[in-house]
Amino acid sequence: MLKSSSTEGARSEETTIISRGVKIEGKIATDGNIRVDGDIKGDIISQNNVTVGESGQVNGQINANVITIGGKVVGTVTAREKLALESKGNLKGDILTKILVVEAGAKFDGNSKMGDSRNFPETKESNKPATS
Repeated sequence: MLKSSSTEGARSEETTIISRGVKIEGKIATDGNIRVDGDIKGDIISQNNVTVGESGQVNGQINANVITIGGKVVGTVTAREKLALESKGNLKGDILTKILVVEAGAKFDGNSKMGDSRNFPETKESNKPATS
């Protein structure tokens, strides 16, 4: 885990990195940032940012402030501020976001809804089981 030496602001600047070759099954919840270069089967809830790198794969829901997808995601994605689909990104699932950026070459199969993040569901961790 990498930590920033700055303690300013309410948001955590810690970044958790799930490296290539790492496979995780289960729900991940954090106040910090997450970068996924491995495989995750389960939901990711972050109060900050989630980045799925080119080698990263997520099969589950993602809830975060800013989400960047450069790899493969299957599941509903809720970004309170912005969702960016990079050129090699592949998203199969629904999008709920305030700002949507899709680069040329990105693949998206699903529905999208853009609006004010005050109308989005809460991203607090719940004990409700994930559904497939």
